[in-house]
Amino acid sequence: MAAKLLRISEGRGEKEAGPIAPDKVLAGMPQQLTEHFFTNSKGNFFCGIWSSDTGKWTLTYSEDEFCYIIEGEAIITDADGTSETVTTGDAFCIPAGFSGTWETIGSVKKFYAIYEE
Repeated sequence: MAAKLLRISEGRGEKEAGPIAPDKVLAGMPQQLTEHFFTNSKGNFFCGIWSSDTGKWTLTYSEDEFCYIIEGEAIITDADGTSETVTTGDAFCIPAGFSGTWETIGSVKKFYAIYEE
């Protein structure tokens, strides 16, 4: 069978909801929702839509991630203390090896594409 184009649209993916891992949380009690749309045949490329409500937690990346903020605002701070605010319409990459924090202000929703070696 030939490979087919896969359109991404909310409401068509597999959803998983729950809290951010408690051992990572620095502030608040953030809840997240992931709507997963695609995993490649090698199991190392993924994409979908992720959202969370207010909170702050630690990050450690073993993967490369492309993000596009659909709505909302977050502050990403690296291990050196440099902060970047990302808002609706911003696109950015978080490289493997990044560590720091993610802080959601209000609520945020992003499209993600993850590649892991």
